[in-house]
Amino acid sequence: MKVQDIMQTNVITISPNTEIREIAKLLCDHHISGVPVIDLFGNLIGIVSEGDLLHKETHPRVPEAVGFLGALIYYRGVKQYESDLKKLVALKASEIMTHEVIALDKDASIEEAASLMINHNVKRLPIMENGKMVGIITRKDVIKVLIEE
Repeated sequence: MKVQDIMQTNVITISPNTEIREIAKLLCDHHISGVPVIDLFGNLIGIVSEGDLLHKETHPRVPEAVGFLGALIYYRGVKQYESDLKKLVALKASEIMTHEVIALDKDASIEEAASLMINHNVKRLPIMENGKMVGIITRKDVIKVLIEE
């Protein structure tokens, strides 16, 4: 079975200028945990998840560092700290979205989708055809297949 057989095609999307409060309301009203960000040309440019929104309510993760000759040397977490700070002050989708979206071609197998979801710890995968998003599948969609078998 292919992802095109189970994907949802009536995908709710947002623009890069959608405000944070509007995104939060959209997720709650539609009982979804994330929403793709689409530019004016219909290109997928990011995704905003509940996890991204949670950064608005937390403190940035402090990078791990060691002191050496009176200086701090950061050895892990500086990029994550910078990302957390940007999300903390974000006002719109383009400032909070995850830019590196993991997506699949519509002809990919459901097994491939499940593997990507597990390996990259994502709950949804945009489905692409010729560079354009044509649908989305979620963990729940994949699990439904297990029930029907």
